[in-house]
Amino acid sequence: MATLLHIDSSPLYGRSVSRELTAAFVTQWKASHPDGWVIDRDLNATAIPPVNAEWVGAVYTPQNARSPQQNELLSLSDSLLAELEQADEYVIGVPMHNFGVPSVLKLWIDQIARVGRTFSYSAGGTKGLLLGKKATFIIATGGIYDAQTQMASFNFVEPYLRSVFGFLGVTDVIFITAGGTSVLNQGHDRNAFLAPHIQAVQTHAQTSQGDHA
Repeated sequence: MATLLHIDSSPLYGRSVSRELTAAFVTQWKASHPDGWVIDRDLNATAIPPVNAEWVGAVYTPQNARSPQQNELLSLSDSLLAELEQADEYVIGVPMHNFGVPSVLKLWIDQIARVGRTFSYSAGGTKGLLLGKKATFIIATGGIYDAQTQMASFNFVEPYLRSVFGFLGVTDVIFITAGGTSVLNQGHDRNAFLAPHIQAVQTHAQTSQGDHA
């Protein structure tokens, strides 16, 4: 059974472009995978603490030697990792915040980038362990940061996510960007703005039909 992990990171909810587009993706994905399963994870509704020294110590303590307190420290991370490992495919909504990813998404990444679970060290270097997965990142940006534009060098969202997920073993990635959302604050018709982007995400979700048959 195909399983999709659906992650949202925008704090805007009903006003969020990235949330509306991930919802359109999920609707089409369900239609294309009638026997599929969707795991929803709202990062703004999840209390994710920053990594601290005790958390790091717990990670590097062998599992059979961890104290009850260390197991409790890692319980959220374990739950988030279980979702990643269970899913075949990820769709992640990412609004650009100050040229980078939202803080809640960074906190989530810190919880799931774990040695021995999503990557490993060896004599030859590091190896990603999330193999056979694919990810679609649906990005919303206030300005236009496409390649060859004046602001392209300010886009730290796509290169960061491509690098992090590639490090973890997820190299089958697609980025779909709705750029220029600031026009919605200037009276631009929301439906007209969203229409081509909804079509793009629905088309992409439909093309994955049967990938995990």
